[in-house]
Amino acid sequence: MDYDAIVIGGGHAGIEAALALAKMGCATLMITQSLDAIGRLSCNPAIGGLSKGNLVREIDALGGEMGHLIDKTMIQFRILNRHRGPAVQAPRAQADKFSYHRFAKETLECQSKLSLFQDTVVDILLEQDGSTICGVITERGHHISAHAIVLTTGTFMEAKIFIGEYDAPSGRLGEPAAVGLGTALREKGFTVGRLKTGTPARVKKSSLDFDAMLIQNGDLPLLPFSFDYDTVNRPSMDCYITWTNEETHKIIRENIHRSPLYGGKIVGTGPRYCPSIEDKVVRFAERDRHQIFVEPEGVGTEEMYLNGLSSSLPEDVQSAFIHSIRGLEHAQVMRPAYAVEYDYLDPMQLHLSLETKQIKRLFIAGQTNGTSGYEEAACQGLIAGINAALSLRNEPPLVLSRTEAYTGVLIDDLVTKGTKEPYRMFTSRAEYRLNLRHDTADQRLTPKGYSVGLQPEETMNRLKEKLEKIEAVKELLVSSKIDGKSCIDLLRKPEIVINDMLDDIPQLHEYDEAIRYQVNLDVKYEGYIRRQDRQVDRFVRMEKILIPDTFDYDALDGLSTEAREKLKKVRPSSVGQAGRISGVRTGDVAILMLALRRRGRSTPDES
Repeated sequence: MDYDAIVIGGGHAGIEAALALAKMGCATLMITQSLDAIGRLSCNPAIGGLSKGNLVREIDALGGEMGHLIDKTMIQFRILNRHRGPAVQAPRAQADKFSYHRFAKETLECQSKLSLFQDTVVDILLEQDGSTICGVITERGHHISAHAIVLTTGTFMEAKIFIGEYDAPSGRLGEPAAVGLGTALREKGFTVGRLKTGTPARVKKSSLDFDAMLIQNGDLPLLPFSFDYDTVNRPSMDCYITWTNEETHKIIRENIHRSPLYGGKIVGTGPRYCPSIEDKVVRFAERDRHQIFVEPEGVGTEEMYLNGLSSSLPEDVQSAFIHSIRGLEHAQVMRPAYAVEYDYLDPMQLHLSLETKQIKRLFIAGQTNGTSGYEEAACQGLIAGINAALSLRNEPPLVLSRTEAYTGVLIDDLVTKGTKEPYRMFTSRAEYRLNLRHDTADQRLTPKGYSVGLQPEETMNRLKEKLEKIEAVKELLVSSKIDGKSCIDLLRKPEIVINDMLDDIPQLHEYDEAIRYQVNLDVKYEGYIRRQDRQVDRFVRMEKILIPDTFDYDALDGLSTEAREKLKKVRPSSVGQAGRISGVRTGDVAILMLALRRRGRSTPDES
């Protein structure tokens, strides 16, 4: 069994990496521990959310699959922050988790040049030079060769789950851990750490009292994530909201000593922004209640997900605090909550292409890099798959800037700053978020997807047509007047939206809602966007000052000791990236720029 590329893992990062490689012409093998777990929504059965929805649309614009999968399987859709500014609005959809897995597996199976194989990878093989990948070894003794590997093990590498006093080597409840690979990577010199995450209990729908909860309806009509679709025709299901109370918190406090997190059994760092319920009760002792979202897992199942109640407390304690919550008094627990601790690789060991600095053509993506979330994993998997394919073509990698994609922000943060806790994407992490709206992802990234071979000519033609319509509407507004005032100027007023002008400008009816929506935002925020574009220009100038891989920081006088150590560890590709490294000061950057200018003058053959 010999392939151009191997993808290790069948989660959201693995799906995108495998499809990208195969679509770009590489004979690809996905190796996963269970073909029945491909694309599983292990935690919350939802896709999108604040900044995460932007990531999904970026994946779609580049030619990835996640947008298609959620559009085929959504059971509720909402635009979050609809009444706030466009830079922080985002789509989110509840998914039918079983259909999502089925469509993901079917998509992989139908993709040409892609094979699936059920086994566990326990080691990677290197060429004689020890610095280039050449294959893998599996648990059942297969030696499979490949010229590139994308590692996407998620929460399974050397993983262990915890439920009170119970623990077991598992990556998910009932699924064995991937044992051996973490140890093998440590032996090859990689810095490997431990992280922790968790998931709530699932309860039976017919045992709940929904009359005691607050109903949360979705938006209608359902809107697609993918730019390939105009509409979504799916059944819509309701979600519900309830709250913990003082009795809930009392039960947790009285049993906190039985938590493996507080008892010292768990050493991995958990997600700061998605803490367990026992974490919330301890850290926010002044709060008398916490919100719980009760969400369906799918159309054909009774299981409901208790979003906000993740825990590693014993099952008897879980039952007690669940039954103390209004509407859940008689809840039948079908699956308990649990915590999972797993190995991850320090992402500062990666280039911005997600290729490891230590081993050529070994790419790492997803939770293995210390991230948290399906969307964060998927966008990394797509970039890693694209760059693995480009490396096999001996072409330069696709590196997305912080100015052009949330995906670029995420990867730059990981590679430049590293992470000691599960990294989650937020809009606040993106300095240029007004330019990174979810509705403009196709304009920013579809040409890049086309250039690498993931987007067809048809998609580019559709984008061109869309841009022409946007310009036509803007020209229409410029040439039209209401009460003697220019419509383009009227639209700049915060209290006026473009649909208010439909009666006065009948030609606007010729353009669909999506076109009018985008023109509305473009016009209202053009002043802010121009200001941000000037900031982007400054950023780009710094990114263009490249630093050679062989640059000798030890020979550079005047650098602070901390800056020298950090620069040698990260080995930034540009002055811009160097300036974003924690511990590198403005003065250090100035010294670096001066040295690079002198170096450029002394080596006339370098451009």
